[in-house]
Amino acid sequence: MGCNLKDLSNPVKIDLDSLSGKKVGIDAFLVAFQFLTSIRDRSETGDGGPLKDSQGRPVSHLMGFLDRTTGLLEKGIIPVFIFDGVHPDLKADTIASRKQSSKDAEKKWKEALEIGDYKEAHKWAQRCIRYTPEMVEETIEMLHLLGVPAFRAAAEGEAQASVMAVKGDLDVVATQDWDALLYGAPILIRNMMSDGSKRMGRTIKAEKIILNELLNENNLTREELVDMGIMIGTDFHPGIKGIGPKTGLKLIKKLGTIENICMEKEIEVPENLELIREIFLNHPINEDYDLNLKPVDLEALRKWLISRDFSESRIERNFKKLEKSSQVRNIGQSSLSDFF
Repeated sequence: MGCNLKDLSNPVKIDLDSLSGKKVGIDAFLVAFQFLTSIRDRSETGDGGPLKDSQGRPVSHLMGFLDRTTGLLEKGIIPVFIFDGVHPDLKADTIASRKQSSKDAEKKWKEALEIGDYKEAHKWAQRCIRYTPEMVEETIEMLHLLGVPAFRAAAEGEAQASVMAVKGDLDVVATQDWDALLYGAPILIRNMMSDGSKRMGRTIKAEKIILNELLNENNLTREELVDMGIMIGTDFHPGIKGIGPKTGLKLIKKLGTIENICMEKEIEVPENLELIREIFLNHPINEDYDLNLKPVDLEALRKWLISRDFSESRIERNFKKLEKSSQVRNIGQSSLSDFF
């Protein structure tokens, strides 16, 4: 999730309708984990893991992507799903730590199942969720059947989306990861894929953060924001002990750079500092992408969904949303009636 810049931002709640006609770059990996951890077998004697089809294949992620994608299309939003590519070497420690945490959770999950403690199993199940390469490929396959752009980034998904937005190829970036601002995303939308759902009794609303406003309100340059993010802690560096967002802001405004701060505090400069800065300020991207919506072959889509044991009611519900999508109709979408 990168660094937390919540204390520096002033998010504005928005209606998703305001994004109609916009190309929205979506950090697909975070979305996938959101679906896998929320759409689970919560029955009394269920294992707490993702829902599966008759062949034992997880389908929770596919259900989530289908429902949310058709909902966005219905509102006139053009979703562009960007999946992580090859992670920078500097992220190796973070990835290794996450894998170990997942293995530890999986062990406790299996132990709970063995003794029939399903409540405990449910708790650990969501902590050992995996989104495998095979699951990624089938997600991309389904999204292409829905006619929406979906592809792998050169490296980090939210970074690819951010650079594309800076280039003007995307209008906004949708992710929960605050690091998108460090990558230069001009407009960040948080909670877009959970907008309207309930959490702790409250309805979640999408929020907009504008990078230039954040920089101006805090009297920062983007380079200073990147340095502050590194001090707080990112996926590429654990941060400097004792420095959180508020302290980091004061120090960076007073001294300007991490090097000056480290000199003032008589501590070592973070290892690989220039490489980390380069990741945020000049992130590589995959430039082989097509952002146009494509015609939807409803018959092919129906067969694909049925092969994953999707219910007829879910298919029909999503097909109705597709029919309402002006983008789909404008690019030659066939009517549902053509297939009956």
